[in-house]
Amino acid sequence: MRIPLIAPSVLASDFANLQQEVEMLNRSEADWIHIDIMDGRFVPNISFGLPVTEAIRRHAHKPLDVHLMIEEPERYVDDFFEAGASHITVHYEACQHLHRNIQQIKALDCKAGVALNPHTPVELLEDVIQDLDIILIMSVNPGFGGQKFIENTYKKIEQARELIADSGSSALIEVDGGVNLDNSRRLIECGADVLVAGSFVFKSDDPQGTILSLKSV
Repeated sequence: MRIPLIAPSVLASDFANLQQEVEMLNRSEADWIHIDIMDGRFVPNISFGLPVTEAIRRHAHKPLDVHLMIEEPERYVDDFFEAGASHITVHYEACQHLHRNIQQIKALDCKAGVALNPHTPVELLEDVIQDLDIILIMSVNPGFGGQKFIENTYKKIEQARELIADSGSSALIEVDGGVNLDNSRRLIECGADVLVAGSFVFKSDDPQGTILSLKSV
């Protein structure tokens, strides 16, 4: 079984000690640092934006995996790239012109991802799969950390893996929401490449050890 990439979500970190949290991730076996941007419109929560992303970049030694859970993401893609994003993922449900949004990200020499909410079928990515670097499958409803994992996610990962294989795409499958040691092995077996973990990492007694455990399933 292949070794997954681990992308801890700083949404669950201690904001009052964000520099120390990022430095901990630098020392850990984490591969990416996942940054959830919420606008209070696309999702019923507000997290943080460009200034915090820039602050994380100043201390991070690993790629910033920026997940835009916002309306009109095209208005902010360039700014998040300038703030330090290595990957930018937009939501299928938030984009009226998805192909254009993907090309905007790729024109920045940035990895482009599309996220799917739990109710959104994987097959809707068929016409853009060749242009994607990341398919982000939401395994909870977006907006809040610490939610219960949705079991249908396994089926969606398998469908995404089949779509990637049939199209010859090299996109990675990323899973976000409720990831822990109880489901990580099956997620990888179904085809997931990247595991996002927030509360499971940052609320544990040993975050670095927890990250290592996720990589070692």
